[in-house]
Amino acid sequence: MRGKNFQAWDKESAEQGKQTETAKSTGKKSALWKGDQELDAEEKLVSQIRGFAEFLFSMGWLCCFSSSQLGGGHSSSSSGKGKNLQGMIRFGFSLVKGKANHPMEDYHVAKFVQIQGHELGLFAIYDGHLGSSVPAYLQKHLFANILKEEEFWVDPCRAISKAYEKTDQAILSHGSDLGRGGSTAVTAILINGIRLWVANVGDSRAVLSSGGQVRQMTTDHEPNTERGSIENRGGFVSNMPGDVPRVNGQLAVSRAFGDKSLKSHLRSDPDIHNTNVDNSTEILVLASDGLWKVMTNQEAVDIARRFKDPQKAAKQLTAEAVKRDSKDDISCVVVRFRG
Repeated sequence: MRGKNFQAWDKESAEQGKQTETAKSTGKKSALWKGDQELDAEEKLVSQIRGFAEFLFSMGWLCCFSSSQLGGGHSSSSSGKGKNLQGMIRFGFSLVKGKANHPMEDYHVAKFVQIQGHELGLFAIYDGHLGSSVPAYLQKHLFANILKEEEFWVDPCRAISKAYEKTDQAILSHGSDLGRGGSTAVTAILINGIRLWVANVGDSRAVLSSGGQVRQMTTDHEPNTERGSIENRGGFVSNMPGDVPRVNGQLAVSRAFGDKSLKSHLRSDPDIHNTNVDNSTEILVLASDGLWKVMTNQEAVDIARRFKDPQKAAKQLTAEAVKRDSKDDISCVVVRFRG
């Protein structure tokens, strides 16, 4: 289905209302499986902020209240949730800092916006390495660059591909400010609740559950699977005992934004897939490899299904990854369709 032009869009689109909240972890231990009926202090705070956001929106002071505006990958732990105006599609997110001795490098986006009479759900995970500058830049600019492309409204695939390329070029041109690091990316754009476009570079992944079947919507870009491309570009893939394959002995993904010193051997063009969203569509999970290293696609969906509240589902996924001794930063967004 990749590369097909977007056809008919539903012309009915309601005014957007979306809210999220980012809160620091209290550090207290809790039961692994939380019940849906529990309303903790964090959720009460979410409710208060939501009410304030709705007031601002009603006064015309706020066009959207999004997780990306409230914060990115700065806190050691954060979570939040929101929904579209109709309340039929809800999302939650959770980020937990890994065990490495460096600041959080995972960033996310989760929000609904109104553009040209259409409702767009924008969801993303950006997993940085060698610093947080590049994922922070992606959080601020990648979706904006996609939606700036005039072709987006007639050919979303081409628009997404061009925006990924232009964004990577911009990151490389700002190397003195953004540093030598890089980032993976997985982005999902939900158009009017009926069409889903997913793109990725690197090993951040999106998984969709529909009609009881689990489908991976992304491609893991790993050095071993793209060895030919790397070698054709003058690079090599190392396979040291006890370590994962790496590009030139350094990077564990074969496609990424940034990474100026390795860029001649890397690609930043995304794999892009799209699908219809209908009454059989259940759950979409986007996550960094901190989750996927310790959990299968099926396991992630099975855990998410246990919770009607997608924020609790996202928090449970990150908690389970920690329990399974994931050492990397862990971030995920869970989108629940139609209840």
